[in-house]
Amino acid sequence: MDRLRAFEVFATVVGQGSFTRAADKLDTSPANVTRYVNELEQSLGARLLNRTSRRLSMTETGKMLYDRALSILDDVAEAEALASTAAIQPRGRLRVNAPLSFGILHLAPLWPRFCARYPDIELDVSLVDRVVDLVEEGYDLAVRISRGGSSALVSRKLATTRHLICASPDYVARHGTPARPEDLKEHACIAYTYSDSVDDWQMLDNAGKEHIVAVHHIMRTNNGDTARAAALAGLGIIRQPAFLVGEDLRRRRLVPLLTDYRMPEIDVLAVYPSRRHLSAKARVMVDFLAQAFRGTPPWHTG
Repeated sequence: MDRLRAFEVFATVVGQGSFTRAADKLDTSPANVTRYVNELEQSLGARLLNRTSRRLSMTETGKMLYDRALSILDDVAEAEALASTAAIQPRGRLRVNAPLSFGILHLAPLWPRFCARYPDIELDVSLVDRVVDLVEEGYDLAVRISRGGSSALVSRKLATTRHLICASPDYVARHGTPARPEDLKEHACIAYTYSDSVDDWQMLDNAGKEHIVAVHHIMRTNNGDTARAAALAGLGIIRQPAFLVGEDLRRRRLVPLLTDYRMPEIDVLAVYPSRRHLSAKARVMVDFLAQAFRGTPPWHTG
């Protein structure tokens, strides 16, 4: 039995939730898929999957093997990709997706350097704040600002950022400074609708205790720059990432609020569908971005 192939078949069955769908994905027959799984179970002396006519589930042994099999397959794919990258010149069209504000502020300055380094790559950058389906929409990779990434995608951490609560000096002069998270209920807030917690703002105090506040929104928007512009004009309080408002805070165009409280860190990630068969052009982009954001991020506020 080809043990590595058996791991791949088993992992695909679990991922697809079906022997038939796994066979389609692997371009083989359901009988062949069943044979590999049966032989793997026999060699290990343990059942890996519970099968019924309606559903498929992993046993405890299957769960442990699945996690390890994924790691092994990723390691093998990484080694293959590294070898192929060394032999293949990166070229062709590279479709990259990124959030609008982050793409303009922190990625756009990098593109001339990337294009000069890889003249055979045609860069196609799309900026949109919604989460796109990389496979369905034909992207090679995306940059995402996320706490958890996606279980369906492979990710590489580029940097971290953090949400900050702030307002203009004019707003604070007119409405006062909130001293506790609960005070936000008495203030006008500006919501970012793509946030994972639009109405409830979460923060931690110095003891690590979580505070969740249902804020009152005077305005909602699906664009961070619009929220920032409204805050600069004195309309209300915003909760936006440091990469967007860091320069405003340094120049005192905005002032930080509730500084004794903090929000969880958020990862800046390069995400792509799979390490397996990752193209040379996508791999050099991921490596380029990792190098560009190495060290202290440019939005660091001190």
